[in-house]
Amino acid sequence: MGPLNGYTVIELAGIGPAPMGGMMLADMGAEVIRIDRAGGMVMKDVSTRGKKSVVVNLKDPNGLETLLRMVENADVLIDPYRPGVCEKLGIGPSACLARNPKLIFARMTGWGQEGPLAQSAGHDINYISITGALYAMGRKGEKPVPPLNLVGDMGGGGMLLVNGVLAALLETANSGKGQVIDVAMVDGAAQLMWMFHSFEAMGLWDATERESNMLDGGAHFYDTYECADGEYISIGSIEPQFYALLKERAGLTEEDFGAQNDQSQWSAMKEKLTTVIKQKTQAQWSEIMEGTDVCFAPVLNFLDAPKHPANIARNTYIEVDGLVQPAPAPRFGRTPSEVRHGGHDVGQDTDAVLTEMGFGEQELAGLRAGGSIV
Repeated sequence: MGPLNGYTVIELAGIGPAPMGGMMLADMGAEVIRIDRAGGMVMKDVSTRGKKSVVVNLKDPNGLETLLRMVENADVLIDPYRPGVCEKLGIGPSACLARNPKLIFARMTGWGQEGPLAQSAGHDINYISITGALYAMGRKGEKPVPPLNLVGDMGGGGMLLVNGVLAALLETANSGKGQVIDVAMVDGAAQLMWMFHSFEAMGLWDATERESNMLDGGAHFYDTYECADGEYISIGSIEPQFYALLKERAGLTEEDFGAQNDQSQWSAMKEKLTTVIKQKTQAQWSEIMEGTDVCFAPVLNFLDAPKHPANIARNTYIEVDGLVQPAPAPRFGRTPSEVRHGGHDVGQDTDAVLTEMGFGEQELAGLRAGGSIV
């Protein structure tokens, strides 16, 4: 059983970071109950793993009362809606904390609960745009490149949500009181940029131009390169001893590659290294460099990633209901996380969950007949 065994989380159905946060909490042992909408589609959604599905009609007074009674039995509620939606429905923080003063009410949005953009629509690409993160990614003289939706939705959203929930649960254990958490992807993305603010303050980063710094592809020793077979490798030989090994393994001359940190020569050295790397295939370079201190890895797509020997050895990926997906992380030594089951059909657990929470058989029949639950 995972470290969160015994905790109950109610997750109002949403997309992106909120489901990811709920998935991680479920992996760690919490009972996560997803409140789905009637008629919801059954999809191969990795984030539904380990969760139970209950359908409650939140537009029906009896449905709202049903949810509030569920809140009385919960430790956490995850709200994925725009600011004010839960309040309009009658299930906002005040209503929920009145029923359960120890509840953690975690609100997951892009722009945050307050501010001039709070009520505006947006997506990951927008949230990271105003933090400097998107501006920094891409090639020199070209437009910024979206880093999938990893920085805002997942790193700055889902991960931040889990971090906040765990901290709040620790505090509640001491105080006996719940609280509201404002989890904003724009805040999370800004947090992820901490190191670059430090670099800029130390005179080590040009924030105005892409591909002109050590970690943004500007340095020849920290970039991706195309191989003879059209595949790619990544090199991150930052430290002098690792760079020396890169020169040795790739056959780079001291004359051409000796001035590692001379930024005026980075462009020329990158051109030369590009030519060198193109002389061998990805597999050949892996044979020469992988597992050494060059700081090297082949660049794989996410379909090939589960086949990499290191991922196989660590069981980084698992298969659940025929769907290959990342295994739970982090890894706990005494109370390991696990995926207890794949995603359940919408409404599959309505009766079982509500019965466990004290709803009687006749009461459930009445709620179903009235359209309050499905």
